[in-house]
Amino acid sequence: MENNCIRIGMKAPDFSAATTFGPIKLSDYQGKWVVLFSHPGDFTPVCTTEFLAFSKAQPQFEARGAQLLGLSIDSNPSHLAWVYAIYVATGVQVPFPIIADRTGEIARLYGMMAPDVSRQETVRNVFFIDPEQTIRAILVYPLTNGRSIPEILRLLTALQTTDREHVVTPANWQPGQPALVPPPRTYDELLSRQNNPQAQHLECEDWFLCSRQIPGEAKQ
Repeated sequence: MENNCIRIGMKAPDFSAATTFGPIKLSDYQGKWVVLFSHPGDFTPVCTTEFLAFSKAQPQFEARGAQLLGLSIDSNPSHLAWVYAIYVATGVQVPFPIIADRTGEIARLYGMMAPDVSRQETVRNVFFIDPEQTIRAILVYPLTNGRSIPEILRLLTALQTTDREHVVTPANWQPGQPALVPPPRTYDELLSRQNNPQAQHLECEDWFLCSRQIPGEAKQ
């Protein structure tokens, strides 16, 4: 599979891999969300800050039914030495598997390499994979800049809210804020929204721009 074949909406390619938690297959996680992310290399400063941030946010991912999976083309002994060094230096345990993709097979399968930037390491990719193992969103950061873990959590929550509530989320949406409803599909539905939005628990700026509060949705 070519690097540019990975797209939102496609089935996530399955793989088997050695990790810091033992052998895994991506398909082992069917039925829950997966956040698969790559990092350029062990024992590097930006990656260390990211792993500290992901580790501290693990309870929030777990509360959303999501499994974190890290990956680089370093070896498993390197991963193990690095996570131990992180623990010794900070007291933080890395509570999720890190894939040892020594041959780069998974990195190439998912297009994690950016040949114009580096052929020796992965860039900072994030793949959001839903319980049916469909790729729902992809983020890509350069080698030089760390990711925002709150933004990754926000996007995961937005995707889950969309699925559960059949809504869409506006720019800068945060959990706890109203979400948008899709535009009406018929003229009768348009008139209903225009004339009596309260009957559908909607607040409308216009017939095509309506929102509603999500029951029980709390701010992060």
